[in-house]
Amino acid sequence: MLKESHKSSRKITILVVPDGLNRVKQFSVPKFLPVLMMLFLFASTVFLFELIRDYHRMKSRMPRLAHLEKENQRQRIQGIHLARRFDHITGKMNVLNEFDRKLKIMVNLEKGEDKSQFTGVGGPDPVLADSNHAMAKIHGEPVRSMNRALDNFDHEIELGKEDKAEFYKFLENQKMLLASMPSIRPAMGWISSGFGYRGSPFTGEREFHNGIDIATRMGSSVVAPADGIVSSIIRDHRYGSLLIIKHGYGLVTRYGHLKKALVKKWQHVRLGEVIALVGNSGRSTGPQLHYEVHLNRVPVDPVRYMLN
Repeated sequence: MLKESHKSSRKITILVVPDGLNRVKQFSVPKFLPVLMMLFLFASTVFLFELIRDYHRMKSRMPRLAHLEKENQRQRIQGIHLARRFDHITGKMNVLNEFDRKLKIMVNLEKGEDKSQFTGVGGPDPVLADSNHAMAKIHGEPVRSMNRALDNFDHEIELGKEDKAEFYKFLENQKMLLASMPSIRPAMGWISSGFGYRGSPFTGEREFHNGIDIATRMGSSVVAPADGIVSSIIRDHRYGSLLIIKHGYGLVTRYGHLKKALVKKWQHVRLGEVIALVGNSGRSTGPQLHYEVHLNRVPVDPVRYMLN
């Protein structure tokens, strides 16, 4: 009995008295259950309160979060724009490097020479040439300052490009001019008669010799002293078989007493190309090449153009 009484003291009896004549219902529950329910109710209330407070806190932050999202989107777009500008400027730098390469080739710069020649602008910061580094740098500097720096650098590149283009054009013109200059002797041999006044080998009278006579063996090669276009191949009673080449820039060369022309009219010839064979046609005292240079339709001394 005592043991049972001790067990019943650990429980709480709950009586349910209904209306009317229904039987009274009795429930026995452990003593700790109501305490546990109170603790659960208290914890649920605290949790619900914290949940409602967090909801209101998040709701109050939504406009700020939306603003930050828009700002992030704007910065992302600006970052993409700046990265594209970096790529564009890098492309322009590649064009300038290509200009440098061509200019160095044209002026025959060797690899061991100073590479700082003809570089125009100094070149971008190595960090700016890499889009990944550029994107990292965007977060460390104001976008407006970055754009302004890029505008200035782009302007410098354009100026450098224009300068290089003008210089390249100048060198191209000089290259074409040099290629058109009759700078080599058209035939091997010795000069038997020079440019200017002389005594005629046929009449002995004083006459003006428009070119030079190069004495050599019959059938020797005649080469073009410069690039040009064959404008005429004719027969002349004085010069015999005569070939005329136009080189541009007002320069024309004439070749007389030929045995045979090896090119055709309007044919483009290159410096050093064989164009004819030495002969003895026309009024000639022996196998020789009569060679003339005309500048703007005025005969000039061919020796002045010959390089050693």
